Order: sequence, then C-alpha cells, then structure tokens
Amino acid sequence: MTASDPSNASPTRVVVHQGSRVLEIEFSDGKLFRLPFEFLRVYSPSAEVRGHGPGEENLQAGKAKVGITSVESVGHYAIQPTFTDGHSTGIYAWDYLYYLGDNQEQLWQQYLERLEAAGLSRDKPVPSHVLAAKLHKR
Repeated sequence: MTASDPSNASPTRVVVHQGSRVLEIEFSDGKLFRLPFEFLRVYSPSAEVRGHGPGEENLQAGKAKVGITSVESVGHYAIQPTFTDGHSTGIYAWDYLYYLGDNQEQLWQQYLERLEAAGLSRDKPVPSHVLAAKLHKR
C-alpha cells in the first residue's frame, strides 16, 4: 500500500460535529478530511442525486443549512447518513468519502458554478415548478 492509495485506506476515526455541521474522517494512511454536511448532501451517491445514468443528475439547491440527524454503519465498507431534509438513501463507501475529501476544493467549485449557471442558490430549494418540468420531460 502506498501512502496515498485510497483503495486500501480504511477509516480510523469518524466524528460527526453537529455545531459546525462537518463530518470528520481520518484514514489509515494519515489523511484527515473535514466534509461539510452540505457538501456531502449535494454529492450524495444516491440515485435521487446522481440519477440512473449520465445526464440524469439532479442539481441540489437550498442545502446550505442541512444537518445530519444520524449516521448508520453499512457493513464494514460504508456509512449511511440521514439528513435533516429527509434524504437518507445515500450509501457513502469509504473510497467515495476518500475521493470527496481528496477532491473537495475542485468538486465544491464545480458545484457552485453549476448552481450559478442554473440560477439557483445554496440557500433556496429548487422551485417546485422547475422540479415538475424536469420530471415531465422524462
């Protein structure tokens, strides 16, 4: 195992910080990531967020103040948080969390650019008429 091989890194510590709304995760290779709840929510690996294929992703808006009410272990390979907006279907494998942490700055910037291009906000949810129009197109 190399020092930066995420495929072999396993979590040694996972802490949910409710006050700062950050999930802190440390891996066996020494890497420590502080992942904001909002970041985790908008990059959820669930089908609700990612869709069922390329081009079906659902941009998440209005998640700036989202919290996490609980985090469940999924076997020895993942966690499944329940967010305060009701979202609970994302299963975050350790390698996915490592990827998010390792690429956090770039992924966050991409998210902000996509929000801006869509005319959406971190503070306001997607208007229901926009969601209805998107669902109607499918």
